[in-house]
Amino acid sequence: MNETMVCAVGNVATQPVYRDLAAGASARFRLAVTSRYWDREKATWTDGHTNFFTVWANRQLATNAMASLNVGDPVMVQGRLKVRTEQREGQQNWTSADIDAVAIGHDISRGTSAFRRSGRPDPAGAGAGAPTRPEPDWETPVVGATGTGAGAGPEFEPEQGPTPVPVPVSVPAPAPAPVAVPGPAAKPKPKPARRREPVAVT
Repeated sequence: MNETMVCAVGNVATQPVYRDLAAGASARFRLAVTSRYWDREKATWTDGHTNFFTVWANRQLATNAMASLNVGDPVMVQGRLKVRTEQREGQQNWTSADIDAVAIGHDISRGTSAFRRSGRPDPAGAGAGAPTRPEPDWETPVVGATGTGAGAGPEFEPEQGPTPVPVPVSVPAPAPAPVAVPGPAAKPKPKPARRREPVAVT
């Protein structure tokens, strides 16, 4: 606790130096962080003051930093800030600012970077006799982009599964529609004869 965590964005100023020590791998390099401001008189962005930090990386981070970083690379470094003041012969107080790095990565706002997962040794006895499963393909196939500018980007194909095998399905035949069979014609009922009343003649 009570540690000063910082995130510095700058450029690699010196080639990383790698050492394989008894406690593990170690690497260090100088990081240059230059502020930029808008110069109204020149109407352009201008570099300001530059701060230099000594970045220290340990163990797997040191190995990956040595294989990934070169002078001039734009990087982002997150870690613990340590400011030290020492006495040196014939000099005034000498002050250094170090960053004990926790994470280091390329600043992809200024370029592109391809990530490759580093191999990790399996612990002894772990997974003995178990079949090895290949690493899944995390890459998404990219189809040709439809345009450029805002809103335009690569199109992604959906993940395809195994091709379905058609299975024959028996469909019952529809039942025949009922046919109306005409019955015997009904005979009309005879109408009763109307009786005529005698008319009296006077």
